[in-house]
Amino acid sequence: MTANSGIKLIDFKNFDNNSFHVTAELTCKNNDEEFRPDITVLINGMPLAFIEVKKPHNKEGVIAERSRINSRFKNKHFRRFANITQLMVFSNNMEYEDGIVEPVFGAFYATAAYSDLLFNYFREDEDYPVKQKLGEISDEQENAILKDNNLLVIKHSPEFKTNKEVGSPTNKILTSLFSRERLAFILRYSIAYVEEEKGLEKHIMRYPQIFATMAIAAKLDEGKQKGIIWHTQGSGKTALAFYNVKHLTDYYQQKNVIPKFYFIVDRIDLLIQASTEFSKRGLKVNPVNSRQEFVRDLQVAGAIHNDSGRPEITVVNIQKFSDDATAVQLHEYDINTQRIYFLDEAHGSYNPKGNYLANLINSDRKAVIIALTGTPLLREVAKEYDSRLLFGNYIHKYYYNRSIADGYTLRLIREEIEGRFKMEMKEMMEQIKLLKGDIKASDVYAQPGFAQGLLDYITKDLDQFRDYWQDETLGGLVVCDSSKQAKMLFQLFEEQYGVQEIEAEKLPMAAEPSLPYGKRKKGKLTAALILHDENDKGIRKELIKAYKAGKIDLLFVYNMLLTGFDAKRLKKLYLARVIQDHNLLQTLTRVNRPYKKYHYGYVVDFADISKAFDRTNQLYFRELQDQLGDEMDMYSNLFKSAEEIKAEIEHIQETLFHFETENREIFSQQISQINDKKELIALVKALRTAKELKNLIALQGYEGLGELVDFEVLNRLLIEAQNRLDNLNFVENIGNEEATQNLLNVALEDIIFQFIKVGEEELKLADELKEQLRKTREALQNNFDQSDPHFVSLREELERIFKKKNLSETTQTDLLENLPLLRKIHEEAKELNRKNALLKAKYGNDEKYARIHKRLTEKGTLSAKELQLHRALMLVKRDVDGRLEGQEDYLSNEALFNRYLVRLVSQKFVVDEKLELDTGTRQNISTLIGKEYFQLYQPRI
Repeated sequence: MTANSGIKLIDFKNFDNNSFHVTAELTCKNNDEEFRPDITVLINGMPLAFIEVKKPHNKEGVIAERSRINSRFKNKHFRRFANITQLMVFSNNMEYEDGIVEPVFGAFYATAAYSDLLFNYFREDEDYPVKQKLGEISDEQENAILKDNNLLVIKHSPEFKTNKEVGSPTNKILTSLFSRERLAFILRYSIAYVEEEKGLEKHIMRYPQIFATMAIAAKLDEGKQKGIIWHTQGSGKTALAFYNVKHLTDYYQQKNVIPKFYFIVDRIDLLIQASTEFSKRGLKVNPVNSRQEFVRDLQVAGAIHNDSGRPEITVVNIQKFSDDATAVQLHEYDINTQRIYFLDEAHGSYNPKGNYLANLINSDRKAVIIALTGTPLLREVAKEYDSRLLFGNYIHKYYYNRSIADGYTLRLIREEIEGRFKMEMKEMMEQIKLLKGDIKASDVYAQPGFAQGLLDYITKDLDQFRDYWQDETLGGLVVCDSSKQAKMLFQLFEEQYGVQEIEAEKLPMAAEPSLPYGKRKKGKLTAALILHDENDKGIRKELIKAYKAGKIDLLFVYNMLLTGFDAKRLKKLYLARVIQDHNLLQTLTRVNRPYKKYHYGYVVDFADISKAFDRTNQLYFRELQDQLGDEMDMYSNLFKSAEEIKAEIEHIQETLFHFETENREIFSQQISQINDKKELIALVKALRTAKELKNLIALQGYEGLGELVDFEVLNRLLIEAQNRLDNLNFVENIGNEEATQNLLNVALEDIIFQFIKVGEEELKLADELKEQLRKTREALQNNFDQSDPHFVSLREELERIFKKKNLSETTQTDLLENLPLLRKIHEEAKELNRKNALLKAKYGNDEKYARIHKRLTEKGTLSAKELQLHRALMLVKRDVDGRLEGQEDYLSNEALFNRYLVRLVSQKFVVDEKLELDTGTRQNISTLIGKEYFQLYQPRI
């Protein structure tokens, strides 16, 4: 599907020239094995995509569908269907719920895999909306579709009408990904085949990569030649560059321009990593071993220099950009060559004071420079320069907190080592000082005695970590204080564990005598040392490959592998030194890649990085403020009598008052927003009682009671509510089976090991605070009843947080204190908005009467039930709105309008609803109603 040569299966130049068909339950059959996707999309007769849609609140969400498709595609009889499938969408028509590691709720997309299908979130980018508009469908066409699917019976149901709304989660993802422009893009550019250790995998672009690619093309259309992509660590920036080699090649060829691609790094280990990642995806990587080779590469005409015609990229260390590494005047036939430089980790070592960056820019003044970074600018670190002056403004941004919500990265837990261990280290340092006098701290930390204590702690902790999780695949990375300490730790490790068996067939011959890895034996760890002056590039590459394959348990490093190193099994980072600024963020996020069902990556902090982390976070927060706007500025029993049954029915109706009961789809949407299990249990209880009452009425032959309520409807609502409750219980219990076993292991573990931590806390990055501030502010701003006492108290509580501290100077302690408070305010504001929306729906979405209803129930002066109050107010609303529709100037005479309201309230409340109201209460009600109308009327006159 990704090749452009040979037989043309799809016309991408004129995508409308293809034939498109959609069918329901198309059978995929091979011998006796078959399955039928809900919806299949065919292009030119090829079933390239399918959609599986489930009802909301199905017990296991879309996880059940993922398990089912994994089982299918592992079946060899279904290989042909897996191979031709390019795009799949799975949805239970619910909004995403943040904080859930597994994809339970929502609409997700994926590409085919023989196992372990990866679900991707999809969130629309407002800056790059779908261009294709939804077409109109005639009543005849709708009837034909429904009839063809034997579903004509649902045409006039309220659920069908609700589900046709474009804003539902399923419709949003379908109208986006299956618009012709997006579908053409995905089929042509978004699929990659990747050679991984366990075999060939098929990948699809993540939505941030899709929109970043669109953003790059948009900036080029505007004539911009440079810019920055800020995508958080773990979001796939190297893969983004790969996808853009494909996309930009076509982009420039349409302009009769030949693009040449370069990926610039600032360290050898990054060069190896990037080259490996590109090669795995099928790109021909041009090696550059000297400055002379690079000069020749710049001056060679043409972009592809291999017989297979594979697309190419040159991966080069920035140090190869010498004074003479420039694109000299080329032959006339090569004037349409366009060089494109991707700069990896742009906020790293590209200092304008050095000559390398200047040489890079001067190598080709017309080159396109796309700077990639996973960290913010941290301009106070640079002080004398702003990266945006060097590389241009941001082209696209994707922040850390969003990547956590999307499941691409994990949260981080910082562990402090036990105090006794610290005291032992302190005493050892004092002893050394007495013996040798003042020496460098790095020399102390590299001493055998100190290093042995450190090593004992690390190996014991990693063993305990793996035993606790019952997972021998978990790996660790030790960031040493110095290369000297790294060598000492590895020497002591070899003395303790010995040199393991070597799988020679996996390694270069030169590596056989010394490479310390092989088949792991129970209770016996394996390790490797990765330093720039230890072994050669080939051996280091094989060691890293072995680590990713799970043959090595621990890596000892100093400066290498702190950026760009992705190993999903790495879940324990041991920090023996303090790292500063963006390098700290880069290092910490080595352990934040999703792996199995783990919720966190763990950082064991020997060096106390708290001050450095706070400083980095403050700089990060300021950059977020600059990019996203200052939030601070934006805040201004079996037998029962007929009477008992009737009373219970009234109670059930009262309980259901705030919910839509005629339209099960809307009811489903409403309860999907309930996260309070007590409220949901009360709702389920009421609906279950209704089911019991129906049986009692039938059993005891009570006449007339069965007509008081539609029990069939309530029974259907009970199913929805019970499914939602089961849903919530399922989410809570994810991982509990493992946890039960772990409790036993931990109990035994503590008796044997007596391992104690001083403390454990989650490391919070500033964009989580920023995001929470935004969500809290928006939840409060979206409240249409700002006189509500609950709303007022929430606003005042938020103001107290802002007055308490300058949030731009916040520390980790402050973050841990402020975030729970902000979440509490946000959750309460969101819940208040939810209840307001339910009440507003009862009044035909008229906010005025929802506010009036609330004021009258708050005061407690009415003995009326909410049902009575609602009926009375709706009678008033009907008459008032009818009067105003016929006499638009009626509000201009306030006294006349008020007298009219007094009479109307008396008629509707007292006469029609038989509510006993004194004169003062009637006057208060009419005043409330009048005030609401005049508040809307006054601004117009």
